[in-house]
Amino acid sequence: MSVRNLPPVYNKIAQHAVFPEMNHDERARYNFLANLNKHLAHVSTGNKVAFENRVEPKFEKEHGRKIASTEELKEAISKDSHYQMWSSLRRSTMEMRQQAGRSIVLRQAEALRDKVKALNKGRDSLVLDESVEVPAYLLACDNHIMPGSYHTELIEDDVTPAANYDTGLFVTTAGLLGRYSDGGGKAIVSWVKKTYPDFNPKRILDIGCGMGHNVLPIAKAFPDAEVIGIDTGAPMLRYAHARAMDLGVTNVKFMQMDAAKTTFEDESFDWVQSTMFFHETGGKSIYKIMDEVYRVLKPGGLTLHIEQPQYTDDMSLFEKFIRDWDALYNNEPYWSKMHDIEPLDLMKASGFRAEDFMRIGAKAENDLDDGSEKANEPEDHGRSPIWNVFGAIKN
Repeated sequence: MSVRNLPPVYNKIAQHAVFPEMNHDERARYNFLANLNKHLAHVSTGNKVAFENRVEPKFEKEHGRKIASTEELKEAISKDSHYQMWSSLRRSTMEMRQQAGRSIVLRQAEALRDKVKALNKGRDSLVLDESVEVPAYLLACDNHIMPGSYHTELIEDDVTPAANYDTGLFVTTAGLLGRYSDGGGKAIVSWVKKTYPDFNPKRILDIGCGMGHNVLPIAKAFPDAEVIGIDTGAPMLRYAHARAMDLGVTNVKFMQMDAAKTTFEDESFDWVQSTMFFHETGGKSIYKIMDEVYRVLKPGGLTLHIEQPQYTDDMSLFEKFIRDWDALYNNEPYWSKMHDIEPLDLMKASGFRAEDFMRIGAKAENDLDDGSEKANEPEDHGRSPIWNVFGAIKN
């Protein structure tokens, strides 16, 4: 790997007031893992070579036909040494990243909690509701091998899930999301400003806001708007609010709420947004959430959703299989459904018109990029460019 293709070093990540403190060895470990992820992106290209030169010919010789499904492909390629090596290393990097992140935040859990509480004290822009239940689809798995996922609290007023997530985005994206890991939010703001220069939303809703990293660029771009970020994970919301306060973004209210059954009035938002949210939504909830999006969006309002790219008719079985690696081995069980679903059908079922539907690409903005490579380069293992967006204008 050339020096030009190396990820940025971890000490270039922004250190806001509630960002976990890290020692030399912890930063070095994250630098190693980011570089290993980057390297495995190159190793991944060998999977297609192995499939075409060994796996597929062997299957045809044994069965007298081509591989007919991704299930058959999985069984066949799982016996190939190159795929075994890559897949094992890929899984190991995800486990090591979580182990490293958890060790960082758990040793300072109380200190992080106290910093967050100090920044949140006396503010009415953080609204937690103990009656909100974490959806069953989130309780069913630890998303991307993160112990306890987004909601588990180990101490009172815990924020460690969010702090762990904040530190580790650099590793899993090899630095592609910028100093504040907000490249997605910046990307969608740039697209909206360019495409709808007269759009001046007064009320914006971000669903599944997590630690708030993608909603803050939106709030900063529209400082006169009332912006609301909702999530069911209290640790994420506490951290998100404190992070926003330290970064000087005060026009966002963070609320604990299930996106499938919000308490907002009908047609009360000019813009409803989500960023990499639906692919972690299970069962019928994805349709219930889109129903809510339609209900709370004003006529003439805009909704946009950055998500996993869908399968296409001309996509090979190998491409479909390799895109679903995370669903198989990285605790992303709903990932495949998002690949397989047709967003137009999803939105039409909720009331949006086909003629108002849009599907776009938005280039991730990365203030760590030195110009040596494209900021929206696929991060690894055969996946498409990071930001794929679908949405509509409600008419």
